[in-house]
Amino acid sequence: MRVSRVLVLSALLVLLLVIVGANEYAVARPSRRTQDIAYVAATEASFSTERHRLDVYAPRRKAADSQPVVLFIHGGNWDSGSKSIYTFIGRRLAKQGVVAVIINYRLSPEVQVPAMADDCARAVRWTQQHIAEYGGDPQRIFLMGHSAGASLAALIATDNQYFTRLGVAQNPVRGVILDDPAGLDMYDYLLKKQYAGDEQYLTAFGRDPQGWKAVSALYHLTAASPPFLTFVGGKTYPSIASSSQKFRSRLVELGVRPQFTVLPDKKHIPMVLQLYWQHNVIYRQLLPFISKAN
Repeated sequence: MRVSRVLVLSALLVLLLVIVGANEYAVARPSRRTQDIAYVAATEASFSTERHRLDVYAPRRKAADSQPVVLFIHGGNWDSGSKSIYTFIGRRLAKQGVVAVIINYRLSPEVQVPAMADDCARAVRWTQQHIAEYGGDPQRIFLMGHSAGASLAALIATDNQYFTRLGVAQNPVRGVILDDPAGLDMYDYLLKKQYAGDEQYLTAFGRDPQGWKAVSALYHLTAASPPFLTFVGGKTYPSIASSSQKFRSRLVELGVRPQFTVLPDKKHIPMVLQLYWQHNVIYRQLLPFISKAN
């Protein structure tokens, strides 16, 4: 991932998502959004007024039973991104009977990846404790992420220490949906540094190779890890394609049959933009995936 390309594509993503978000106001939205809920106590020394916030999207039509929950973690190269440009994901999920949680988390250079993962775990803990108030089932929490957000989702789903440090005895993640995941094996990526500008990632990941391995979900996979539903763009970055295949192969070695789909001709940014359309392939596979885990 060359720096110039990443910056251009990131800017394009923001522009397209702003346009998409604006269009949401012209679309019927059968959901209720509760905005800017703090998932970290304001009294904590690390509290960030902006970044320790989440939005909940619940179906307007109340169901007789509690609904499954999908918590979405945005991407953005570990140094950018905001929940505010992913409202369409919350709306689309809620329209299909899912309680959605879209979160912010602290970014580089303010913090490094372990602190970002801590934030995501704290958002999951808040969800486990409070989502019943919005019609969600705290026993059916799934994670979903794009790019860097997918790496954070995979990490806290496979490395239980992020929850045990919070006093949560059992990892509450029932399954993970990975959308063109970056950073599943940053240990290998940063050892090689094959692309110009790869030094930029040391701001978020530090300079210790053991630290790179510690935050790479690949090295935490076990047969007991939650199930993964993975989507990779056919024209995504080579590093994402290769690490995703390595992740898949490791699951197979562990005796797991992962659900893995390559979407032909899709590049990295369109892999998240397609979530604007309710009937795209990710939602079509997501719904039975979260239902099967009941």
